[in-house]
Order: sequence, then C-alpha cells, then structure tokens
Amino acid sequence: MKRYAAHQLVQLVVVIVGISMLAFAILHVIGDPVLLLLPQNAGKDEYDRYHKLLGLDKPVYVQYWKFASRAVQGDFGKSWYTDTPAFTLVLQRMPPTLYLTTAGLVAALLIALPLGILAALKRHSFVDNLCTAIAVAGQAMPIFWLGIMLIIIFAVRLKTLPASGYGTWQHFLMPAFTLGAFLAPITMRLVRSGVIEIMNTEYIRTARAKGVAERTVVVKHAFRNACIPVITVLGLQFGQLLGGAIVTETVFAWPGVATLTVDSIRNQDFPVVQCAVVLLALIIVSVNFVVDLIVGVIDPRIRIGA
Repeated sequence: MKRYAAHQLVQLVVVIVGISMLAFAILHVIGDPVLLLLPQNAGKDEYDRYHKLLGLDKPVYVQYWKFASRAVQGDFGKSWYTDTPAFTLVLQRMPPTLYLTTAGLVAALLIALPLGILAALKRHSFVDNLCTAIAVAGQAMPIFWLGIMLIIIFAVRLKTLPASGYGTWQHFLMPAFTLGAFLAPITMRLVRSGVIEIMNTEYIRTARAKGVAERTVVVKHAFRNACIPVITVLGLQFGQLLGGAIVTETVFAWPGVATLTVDSIRNQDFPVVQCAVVLLALIIVSVNFVVDLIVGVIDPRIRIGA
C-alpha cells in the first residue's frame, strides 16, 4: 500500500508542476501585462520601469522559478485592481464554492444511487425505462437552463426559496440540485451497469443459495463491488463539478471563487486568475489522490496492478 501511495503522490506532484507552468504561461500568452497596467499615453521610461518592477526583463525560466518559489509560500502577488493579496482574495471565496460542490455531489448521490440500484433490479421493466429516461433528460438539460427554471418555479411563482445569495440552508437547495443533476445521470448508469454485472456472478448466486436475505445480497455484496467504478468516476467528475459551479454560481449569484475567476478574467486581473487556477487544480488532484487511495483499499488488485 505504501508503494502504491508513493506512486500516486509522485503523479500528483507532476500534475501540480504542470498546472503551475500553465498558470505562469497565462501572463505570457495574453501579451505584455505592462501594457494592461499602464495608460495608453504612458511613456517609454514608465514602461521600462514597470517592466523591470514586474521582473519581466529576466529570462523566462528565472521568472517561472520566482513565481513557483513564491507560490509555494502562498504569495501569488497582489490584485492589479484592489491591491489585495491574490491568495487572500481567493481563500475568502473558496469556502462557498467547496460547500456548493460538496452539496452538489451529495445531491447527485441521493438521486443516482437509489435510481441506479432500482433500475438494475427491475431490468428491462417500466421502472428501468423510466430511470433511463430520467438519466437521459438530466444529461440533456443545460445547467443554466435548469437553474433558471428552478428560480422561476420555486422563487418567482411559489416564493418558497430564495432566488439567489448565500447564507442559509435554503440558499443551497436549488444550486445543489442544479449541480447534482449534472452529475447524477452518469453515476446512475454506472451503478445500474455495475449492479447488473455483479448480480450475475457466481458468488451472488452462492449467497442466494445459502439463503442470504436479498437486501443483504444487494447492499453488502453487489453494491460494494459495483461502487468501485462509481467512486473513481466521482473523483474524476469532481473537477467537472467545479467547472459546472462557474455556471451555477453565475445563475444564482453565488459568491464563490468561480465567479471571482470569471470576473478577474474579464478585468484581466491575472494574479488572481493564476492563484485561482493553481488552488483549484490542487484541490482537484488532491481529491483524485484520495479517491485512488480509497479504491486501492477497497480492491487490492488495483494497487497491485499499479
């Protein structure tokens, strides 16, 4: 297990280094940042002064080393618009995004697990077809459209839930369901196919022949083995949930890091963008690292193969 964990940790470090290079390249891809900071009538002397002040007169590898060494210490520079440390701005907006993403993940599981198991046990029946139709509909609905529909129904017409904002548990319901509906279809299909496959195996038939209760067969034997690909996909989909949070936060005016990143891109506030990209990437690869460890514990064959 230690060797498997070390192997996964090395992969995590490689990914983080690659993401840091990508974040550093943002400033060089968009052009000369000094031209964005200075007014159009600025002279050459002022341009040269800012160019040297930002360290852009040094070789690229020196600039990257300086950026990476500071980033490790949590120093991504200051926002070009608020003159506030970028790391502080992103950390202030990170909890709402993580809360929303976690709530969306829970909502997806609450929808997908019972529907997937039910569809597998009632294979080729009306219930199975209905669950499949729900999955297809959920996959086809754009996040922004579903969010707007929920606002119209529950906030405008019924007046039972707040249309936007952040604070109480009621503010979580519509954004979490919107985000969860994005992940639930693929999770439901994985649960269904996994349970169907395992229910036809020898040890399931043996357990039934021994007189084990059907609920125990399904929950303890079938679902436990079927959840391995589900856990793996959930780890991979966590990044997509963070991506979907950008749309969800915009629709529901959620004060998270996703909306901060979009606003910073619009304002060309690239120190904040760099910080947000690196921290979000760190969270995603850390979640995948934990998922790999969990899967390795559940199924020893995976870590042995790795």
